[in-house]
Amino acid sequence: MSRPITRRDLVKGAAAAAVAAATPATAAQGPAVVRSKGARPAVISSANGNFFKNGGSRTCVEEAFTRMMQGGDVLDALIAGVNIVELDPADTSVGYGGLPNAEGVVQLDSCCMHGPKKRAGGVAALEGVRTPSKVAHAVMEYTDHHLLVGAGAQQFARQLGFEIEGDLNTERSRKAWLEWKRRIDPDHFPKPEDRHSVNHRVLRELIAEELIDARHYWGTINCDGINAKGEICGVTTTSGLAWKIPGRVGDSPILGAGLYVDGQVGAAGSTGRGEANLFGLCSFLVVEMMRQGKHPKDAGLEALRRIKANTIEKRLLKANGDPNFNISFYALNATGEFAGVSMYAEDDNDRGWAGQANTRNVRYAVCSENGPEMLNMDGLIPGALQDGM
Repeated sequence: MSRPITRRDLVKGAAAAAVAAATPATAAQGPAVVRSKGARPAVISSANGNFFKNGGSRTCVEEAFTRMMQGGDVLDALIAGVNIVELDPADTSVGYGGLPNAEGVVQLDSCCMHGPKKRAGGVAALEGVRTPSKVAHAVMEYTDHHLLVGAGAQQFARQLGFEIEGDLNTERSRKAWLEWKRRIDPDHFPKPEDRHSVNHRVLRELIAEELIDARHYWGTINCDGINAKGEICGVTTTSGLAWKIPGRVGDSPILGAGLYVDGQVGAAGSTGRGEANLFGLCSFLVVEMMRQGKHPKDAGLEALRRIKANTIEKRLLKANGDPNFNISFYALNATGEFAGVSMYAEDDNDRGWAGQANTRNVRYAVCSENGPEMLNMDGLIPGALQDGM
């Protein structure tokens, strides 16, 4: 038999209710999480994801979206998409034929993240394998680790049956490297400031002579996707900075920098100057901004503001004080909203992706129910990188 309610019980209950009412509702809660309620399926990537086909009929974003909509695992679909770019020798920023390091060796980096499984894998400074994204996926699937590097990554790939080639250069990438080597002569080790100016001069010459594409000096491909169930995954793969010091690893294979995925919030990845991104782990930052409710565009712009504020070395600044490099982020949230943002959204050197020639707009690739599209990036700083140099 229950005990009768006394006046003391009523007083205690009223006091407890008063304390609860006086306590802020958010005191014991974390940031609001964006959750999927009937997500809009989409695949986004850097611009090369809707240009190169490696002799086939589909680009990266088309292939990934098709496989995803046919019921395939989202990450499997994205990797199949970026494989097209990795294997295409015409893209000198990714995989086979990627611009080599200072010694003429192609070293590749990649990482991937699976939102639903909450798993990830990556490889860095991998030599001899055309599709580093597949090796990164194998690290995720078959090991207890997130990152394998150098000779260890290559040995792991060999053990799993990947073909190991002696040289991933193409005639085009080797010719570009030989010209760079001949002109800069790095064995003389000039002062850092002199070396930096010589590098920029030679780079401008090689671009002007069309020996390399300006987009491919820092080039990479990031590809992220979400299906109708709200399952989110991402992958980033690159040959890294052209003519880098052997063993240099940029942001692309590093979780939180070149790529970050939270299956309940969204995904973000990057292309451009990896060192600037690594300093602030900005892909992680973009996802955290989306967790707090920011639209992918606003989250990406916040990351660019952080990078701009952290860029204070004179050698990294233009004459007008702005950063002398470009960097871009690609982001989508758990409802399927997406955006592409760049430090500079215009580019004097852009000869056009997908047949859109003579345009200053930096673009990114999307495939959704509307089919494959090239959309203009939103920029933090007005104009192009070349302005104010």
